[in-house]
Amino acid sequence: MPPFAHAQDAEADKAGVVVPEGDAKRGRITPFNGAVLPEGAQGVIKPPVTVDKDGNSPSGGVNVLERMGAPLPELPQEKPFSGKLDEAYGAFQRGYYLTAMDLALPRAQLGEAAAQTLVAEILSQGLGVARKPKEAAFWYGQAAKSGDPTAMFKYALILMEGREVPRDKKASEEMMKRAADLGNSSAQFNYGQLLVADMPGERGLKAALPYYEKSAEQGIADAQYALSQIYLNVDGIDENKRAKAREWLLRAAHAGYDTAQLDAAIWLIEGIGGGRNLEDGFGWMRRAAEAGNTVAQNKLAHLYVNAIGTRPDPVEAAKWYVLSRRAGLKDLALEDFYLGLDDDQQKAALGAANKYRSS
Repeated sequence: MPPFAHAQDAEADKAGVVVPEGDAKRGRITPFNGAVLPEGAQGVIKPPVTVDKDGNSPSGGVNVLERMGAPLPELPQEKPFSGKLDEAYGAFQRGYYLTAMDLALPRAQLGEAAAQTLVAEILSQGLGVARKPKEAAFWYGQAAKSGDPTAMFKYALILMEGREVPRDKKASEEMMKRAADLGNSSAQFNYGQLLVADMPGERGLKAALPYYEKSAEQGIADAQYALSQIYLNVDGIDENKRAKAREWLLRAAHAGYDTAQLDAAIWLIEGIGGGRNLEDGFGWMRRAAEAGNTVAQNKLAHLYVNAIGTRPDPVEAAKWYVLSRRAGLKDLALEDFYLGLDDDQQKAALGAANKYRSS
């Protein structure tokens, strides 16, 4: 394992962090500190929300206390709503599901796509009525034929699963593409996944990239994470896009995606996709660990042991090691560390782990 170039590099090295040679740090994501994954576990390509700064600078003539008493400017006059109110969707959003069904069903029977989709949603989820998957599939199919992108996406999944209707992979993929091309963000991500599955390797990733990009722009965290991995690791990517890999990873992490939080921690600690920030890296590792990510729990223990981004805390380190060990992640180095603690520290760590699991 190569040493780091900075003074704190040796500490990060103790935590099992691998740094590739060269200026641009690329390579393995989610390295495992030599730990053994739980039996049957697989790697996944599967980053708080980032808010754009508005560019307004603080007032130079009024201090904070004065501004607290200053009146707010008048709100701009609202434009009158000129669209058509949808009483069925209004009832649905307020939780009046039976009313929504009564209002939507006659319109659905007349061929209105939006009403057909609403009826399908109510029947699919059993909202105010008994769940009726086959009837829901019928109405999703009708709405899909009527051109509703959401229904197309849902019906594509139904066709792929083959439970309520005969399985039809070709029709499913065609409908998923239509929904994606019409702008459905979930369909865009899923169609990208289909392309990757059908064309393994860089060819599939590059074919899926436009769909991942559109989906990521609409806020789908899975697509944002996929985008970060492609931008960083695939050859031939435009360097302007590659420079945004960490930005997309952090977006997915902010959205609560624990795998993205784990990778964000690793990237910040190693300096992948940008500068190093041990404190922020520790923060993301803790968030991923608290979300239940076993690998993050293991790595967080290493960070506490080696005081990377935080002060050393043997009890916290042991607590997170115990939690990851109970989840099936073996680590001989952490086991040696744990056995080297005194009885009081081990007891405190076990108590903290038990309390954490029951909370």
